[in-house]
Amino acid sequence: MKKYFRELSVVAALGAVLLGLAMFAPAFFQPQPLLSLVTREAPTLVVACGMALVIIARQIDISVGSQFSVCSVCAGLLAARGWPLVLVLPASALLGASLGAINGLLVAGLRLPSIVVTLATMVTLRQGLNLFRQGEFVNMPDKFQWLGLSQSGGQWTLVGAAFALLIVLGLAMRHVAAGRFVYAVGTDAEAARLAGIRPGRVTFLVFIFIGALTGLAAIMNIVQSPQVQPLSGAGLELKVIAAVVVGGVAISGGRGNLWGAFAGLLLLACVSPALTHLHIEAYWEKAIQGAIILLAVVADGVRSRKESRG
Repeated sequence: MKKYFRELSVVAALGAVLLGLAMFAPAFFQPQPLLSLVTREAPTLVVACGMALVIIARQIDISVGSQFSVCSVCAGLLAARGWPLVLVLPASALLGASLGAINGLLVAGLRLPSIVVTLATMVTLRQGLNLFRQGEFVNMPDKFQWLGLSQSGGQWTLVGAAFALLIVLGLAMRHVAAGRFVYAVGTDAEAARLAGIRPGRVTFLVFIFIGALTGLAAIMNIVQSPQVQPLSGAGLELKVIAAVVVGGVAISGGRGNLWGAFAGLLLLACVSPALTHLHIEAYWEKAIQGAIILLAVVADGVRSRKESRG
């Protein structure tokens, strides 16, 4: 129980928010609006899964928002040229993996700080996309809307795919050797090396992996709208990092899990609709989210100090 205290605390906070909404704003739980909310957050959950792995490996990637935008626009352009979904999907994932590989090569190969590398690639990709599109939207063909299904069918498919990915990765991180390698590198890279693990390779692969997941998330996002916005990924990096950190993944690496990241994402995602249903001004959203993140970071710092003293 003590081992999962942070995750359980987030779940308890989420439960308290939902209970308060049930008492004071029961309209929040109407099926269709609730399904729409979960569907909108499905791409964010996919990217958050990748971010959890990166942070557990003691790295950071703040370029995922720009990668998301680039993959979204490129996938939209391919779809507009008549490419079928079965080809656009792997193409987007491959593009994301390639962008992630650039970060991985610079961080693992040249041993540069990941925050500096991904800050540079974030700005480069974002400005390059701005120059390329000049703010112009990409019109999507009708057959791509909701994966060619009805809106309800498409929503359930996207939500189901995101949950399936969460479950598979969550189990793999605990029961597959590759997942344990990520924890080992994040805890102590030198000890992991002495144990026969190659920290550089693990770091390189987690950046490729988050890039591929970002490309997949981009597809999950563009099928929900008839147009692709060039800046659709703006702010995504902060959202997923916040969700992961709030969910109990230690920013210092080596600790945390995807289940906690999922709970953290749900908690933060509930803030905006909760304010709307409770008739509270929207400008409180960022302040409340910031307070939640600050409390999570402080709690992590206090826990780390106690463990070092113990």
